[in-house]
Amino acid sequence: MNIIWTRSLVSLTLLGILSVVIGALLGVRVALCFALFMLVVQTLFTTFHTQRLWRLLDAPVYGEVPSAPGMWGEIYYRLHKLAKRWHAQVRQVEQQHSRFIQGIQASPNGVVMLDDHDQIEWCNAIAERHFGLDAKQDLRQHITHLVRQPDFVRYLASQHFEEVLLMRGMGPTRQKVLSVQVFPYGENRKLILTNDITELERTDSMRRDFVANVSHELKTPLTVLSGFLETMRELPLDESDRDRYLEMMEQQSSRMQNIVRDLLVLANLEGDAKPPSDELLDMRAVLRHLEEDAGNLSGGRHKIVFDVDESLTVAGNETEVFSALANLVTNAIRYTPDGGCIDVSWKRVRDRAVFCVRDSGLGIPAEHIPRLTERFYRVDRSRSRDTGGTGLGLAIVKHVLQRHLADLEVTSEEGRGSTFSVTFPAVRTASRKSIAV
Repeated sequence: MNIIWTRSLVSLTLLGILSVVIGALLGVRVALCFALFMLVVQTLFTTFHTQRLWRLLDAPVYGEVPSAPGMWGEIYYRLHKLAKRWHAQVRQVEQQHSRFIQGIQASPNGVVMLDDHDQIEWCNAIAERHFGLDAKQDLRQHITHLVRQPDFVRYLASQHFEEVLLMRGMGPTRQKVLSVQVFPYGENRKLILTNDITELERTDSMRRDFVANVSHELKTPLTVLSGFLETMRELPLDESDRDRYLEMMEQQSSRMQNIVRDLLVLANLEGDAKPPSDELLDMRAVLRHLEEDAGNLSGGRHKIVFDVDESLTVAGNETEVFSALANLVTNAIRYTPDGGCIDVSWKRVRDRAVFCVRDSGLGIPAEHIPRLTERFYRVDRSRSRDTGGTGLGLAIVKHVLQRHLADLEVTSEEGRGSTFSVTFPAVRTASRKSIAV
């Protein structure tokens, strides 16, 4: 401000000195006309730059600095610096806001921000999927007009948000389970956080079913053993009846042993985080062993054909791979009526190794196929027990194949048999000829 006053006083002093000099040389009238002319020019100059400054403030251009002599040049320069600094601050705030939004968008939780009238101010993409919202079209819409589940409406109106609300039947498929909680903030505003707990709920349900199934599976043979023991203790039995009861008791105890054995195998597979070794297997020996076991189990009741590429092998754990493949062959024999056909093949398909078991059995209804690898899941419980199955075999197969990066594909048609195909990835497939080289 001192510079402005100084420059103004200097300008007026120079004008006065020039007017006095002109007055002394040309007369007072000429000096007054000169002074008046200079003041008019100064006024027009000031008015022009004042209007220019007005337009600049009304629509600032950050990249341009207007040129002007003297004090107005200094004003433009300082104004440009100030606008540039403000622009940088605005850009910084915008970048921080953008990073904040990106962070919320990357969150696995749904986020909805409501105003003091429970109208949507903003929501992220996860919340859009959870609630079926549209972030643009549904802006300023009342949340309960869009999410109309009675439990949610009551929860929002109750103003008691300490507990978490579970909402079932959500999402496009109406099969999602959401955990929803509201957090008040600011001036009567609300933040809604949602979390998809469908998988957690499914896991808890599987755990409960598993405990119930184990209890049920063990209860039956234990009940039979207890009944036979009580019968043998209280009733007089001849030697043939005693031998028959002892044989039945042995069958039930063997069944319990098989269940416990398979449970331990599953526990070891799930608890061992280390992948199987990359040691190449002797698949010729594995497949010969499978063929011998299949013949012994069938006892000539089925036509069993093995089509094997002996040059093809895979890397992994031989015990685990044999157990998984043997389980598929054993199931085919157990669930194929006498006189049926079972085809087993081991061949290369493009750059992968494929083990395939095809039978002419009863087939599997389509609705059961997705659940075949669940523990204790059986299509026909009575028949499975009659054939000696524990209901854990395909669960073991699934875990073994997952550890070997392999896939299990099941195709079946009722009355026309089933096909179980195991595909090992290229990274675990090798050829004995290439090994020799």
